[in-house]
Amino acid sequence: MKRVEDNSYLEQRGRVWWYNRRVPERFARLDTRRRIKESLGTTSLEQARHKRDLLAEADDHYWASLLIAEEAGPASNREAGDAVRRRYRMATVKALASGFTYQPIDHLATAAPIEEALARLLAVHHGAGPQEIPKVRDAEALLGGAPKPTVTVSEAFQIYVSEIAYNAQLYKSPNQQAAWEKTKRTSIQYFIDFAGDIPLEEITRELALDYQKHWAGQVKPKDPKAEAIAPNTANRHIGNIRSLYTDYFKHVGEEERANPFRNMHFKAKTRTEVPPFSSEWVREKILAPGATRKWRPELQLITLMLIETGCRPSEIINLRVEDFHIDEPVPYISIRARNDREVKTDTSERDIPLVGISLEAARRAAPRAFAHYYDKGELFSANMMKNFRNRGLLETPDHKIYSLRHAFEKRMQEANVDYGLRCLLMGHKTTRPVYGDGGSLEYRRDELLKIVHPYDVRVMALLDRENPEWALGGKLSGVLSRDLGPRQRSGK
Repeated sequence: MKRVEDNSYLEQRGRVWWYNRRVPERFARLDTRRRIKESLGTTSLEQARHKRDLLAEADDHYWASLLIAEEAGPASNREAGDAVRRRYRMATVKALASGFTYQPIDHLATAAPIEEALARLLAVHHGAGPQEIPKVRDAEALLGGAPKPTVTVSEAFQIYVSEIAYNAQLYKSPNQQAAWEKTKRTSIQYFIDFAGDIPLEEITRELALDYQKHWAGQVKPKDPKAEAIAPNTANRHIGNIRSLYTDYFKHVGEEERANPFRNMHFKAKTRTEVPPFSSEWVREKILAPGATRKWRPELQLITLMLIETGCRPSEIINLRVEDFHIDEPVPYISIRARNDREVKTDTSERDIPLVGISLEAARRAAPRAFAHYYDKGELFSANMMKNFRNRGLLETPDHKIYSLRHAFEKRMQEANVDYGLRCLLMGHKTTRPVYGDGGSLEYRRDELLKIVHPYDVRVMALLDRENPEWALGGKLSGVLSRDLGPRQRSGK
């Protein structure tokens, strides 16, 4: 409602507000009304503004439909469809402005109470001109005469992205938004490839069941040599077309329409977790001096920060300079959602003390963060996995970069770190009642010092020597080789 705060197109006669608008010159040849004057039937300015906005939108759609019809000539399907949609939208908005919801004429003739039909007829008569000739637009809007437009699956998806799923995209970064849309679009394209770009309302339960069989044949293919897809993959693609159907018809006011894809779900096995790195592997391989030499300095520092924070890789690469709190009595990093970037869940927001090798890496990263990989999760993952494979740093073929996070959690479990604190540091939702804030940073740091890995001072020395622009004023820092000295125990 873009005009809600001003009084344009409003005129007060006595105490009653009227809608008063001149037909724009570009539409004068198409709309013979020179000026539109309609009583809004209210003395409230707020209600008048609301009704004014509805009528103004109806007129905008009406003029646009006239223009489309004129310019199209022998209209293409798309142009004709646009005109029908504009006309239908105009009728629904006009009905709302008159205090009714739009209903097609067949519904009013067969299913609507007689009292409702009479009220609509009286409203049309009330709006008639001096010669008691009903206005065509009033009759069409209140008596359901506008033809209902059809919207194809692809058109519905575009409306979904641009109008319906606003909240889903509101705080996503550009890459998060692109990844979100790509996943949805892939699912919708799979359905179009199967059934064609048909009108959304023509999807029947029978067609939906055929689509389910199509995916069942891929989850459990008859050909033993064919590669099966995961049940969760099929569930995701069916779920996305199911959501589109539900959300679109809710958007146009048909909340009760039965979804043809309802109750379709493939039972999936328990998800196979990415295995954690063993502590021996981290210490002897990943923390070996020179293990990450010649990598981009950002990749080396990110790797080292992952070891003692348990963060998701996306949380580290998207840290900003203000998220590093190195000069505090207990150095820590903050994982926060922002207006231009989401975190995975609400519980992902947390403060994590820095200890051991992760503290040393954070000291070097703090002045600039990781601009090269900011909001570039796919680039980071590809570069990191390539480097880990080339250096033989994956403990088994099943290990991933995420294995560092799982190793962190396993070390906390084995050290009997409190369950609630483990959940807080991992960014997980706890199943226990939450009391307090999870403990002070000093408490969290002292608990993490129970599991901190010893490391060789040469790890940071080599990194500083090769990347002097990232070094701490040219000075090397860290604990002595494989020695948990006082500095590491205190977390300073």
